[in-house]
Amino acid sequence: MPDSIPLEKELSYSRFDLMSEKYPKRTAVVYLGEHFSYERLRNLSERFAGGLAGLGVQKGDKVLLYIPNCIQWVIAYLGIQKAGAVLVPVSPIYTSHEIQYMLNDSGAKTIICMDTNFGYVRETFESTPLERAIVTNLTDLLPLWKRTLGLLLDKVPSGRVTRDERVIPFKTLLINRPLTQKPALDPLADLSYILYTGGTTGFPKGVPGNHIGSTSYINNVTFDVAGEHLREGEDVYIAINPLFHIMALGFFMAIGLNRGNRVVLMPQPQVDAILESIQRYRPRWFLGVPALYRMILENDRLDQYDLSSLRYCFCGGDVLPGKVMNRFREKYDLPIYQVYGSTEAGHVTYSRIGTEPSSGSIGYPLKSRECIVVDPVTLECVEDGENGELFVSSPYALKEYHGKPDETRRTYVKVNDKLYCRMGDYVSCRPDGELVYMERSADVIKHKGYRVSASEIEAVLQDHPTVINACVIGIPDERTGERIKAIVVLKENARGVGGVELIRWCRERLAPYKVPGYVEFRDMLPKSKVGKLLRREVRDSERRKLMKKTGS
Repeated sequence: MPDSIPLEKELSYSRFDLMSEKYPKRTAVVYLGEHFSYERLRNLSERFAGGLAGLGVQKGDKVLLYIPNCIQWVIAYLGIQKAGAVLVPVSPIYTSHEIQYMLNDSGAKTIICMDTNFGYVRETFESTPLERAIVTNLTDLLPLWKRTLGLLLDKVPSGRVTRDERVIPFKTLLINRPLTQKPALDPLADLSYILYTGGTTGFPKGVPGNHIGSTSYINNVTFDVAGEHLREGEDVYIAINPLFHIMALGFFMAIGLNRGNRVVLMPQPQVDAILESIQRYRPRWFLGVPALYRMILENDRLDQYDLSSLRYCFCGGDVLPGKVMNRFREKYDLPIYQVYGSTEAGHVTYSRIGTEPSSGSIGYPLKSRECIVVDPVTLECVEDGENGELFVSSPYALKEYHGKPDETRRTYVKVNDKLYCRMGDYVSCRPDGELVYMERSADVIKHKGYRVSASEIEAVLQDHPTVINACVIGIPDERTGERIKAIVVLKENARGVGGVELIRWCRERLAPYKVPGYVEFRDMLPKSKVGKLLRREVRDSERRKLMKKTGS
């Protein structure tokens, strides 16, 4: 492996540290116009690690990171890793209901949040192990004049924070001396993170990952996928997708910080701001989701911006519709390469740079990932070209859920004495190894680039006192991938309960992207002989109705 770091000794921050020694004065991250050099970013992250240690955070302790894309996210991520703690990154738009569950499930005693979502955190202190909240604002590390201007123009959201001994300003941790005595870490044995994904029983599942697990696929992307196309110390990547997502964080490190390159970090996916930043900073590397590419192409002011610097555009989160791919190719004479992975398996497949991606392709397996396509019932491998469920294995990945043995047994199964992760996606394999997406599990809904668990929403709906059964499905939609629809059965004596109330009930307990767009009421739902909800049957019926309605 390049740069003389044996994989078995590599930690999640090893190559960043190497780049900070090699290119100390070069810009690592541009955030809201402020440039943070590699030297400065390393110093801030090591001060933050020292601050965590001063608060009593020890090796193996869990730290929940509950903030959007900002320079503090990067500093906290690196600092948590250097302190030997375990990163637990979550969506900054989660509700107190979701945060409470994740704090209890992970056992995290420390949370890093924004002043705007501190209110949710405050509600969890008495019902979780939480001992302290480190609070920041989007502009905390910007110059005073920028913070002042942002406030005067009402451009910076802010929230009310109740101060007591459990609430610590983010900036106070940066006053500490850098942590010089880093704890000894074993890349294979010690955890780097716990990421949460939707659960098939209605509860999110924590996916633990060690340091070698993440560095294995990140190095694959850096040295095998990007390879000679990536110019160390000279390239620019614009980071738009939320860093709490495994796809975005992996690409951020692989293309950016691990190769001494400049990353333009966007706090929100606002199309005009993205286009302006591309014109200004001239990135060659770009990663988006299908909805973002569609929004860019539909922007009325698109022709006002110079996007000629772009060379390597990737898409993940869902399969890119052929129509969007073709429109982008016609507009900019650029292919859009595909990325595929999951929280459990990490980055799994990539398109090959220089080879035109075919419609429906999700690319080729990375060197550290083994993919097989099997019959989901017999677990026998299918022939090339036949449809089957994708199973993924890696010697570097941990194959379990945190504290959920039953879920672990359902998802991680043995085939020919090797443990594989069931991806829940159905694909076919071409003779050269390229994988083509066919369909997904009925439980998984792809909405705005997010993988949403239907059963998680169903569990929330069934907590409502008038609901006795619920089925949640995805309805195909050009703009969002799939719209979320809930079909509900109420108790006989239910009175005055409508879709508005149930949607409000969900909104109070779920992140906005998980909330159903509309609710339909029925007298009954189809079930198997053993009482299991036949969600696929409901989904297929709804899709047939949609096809009949649209004539497609």
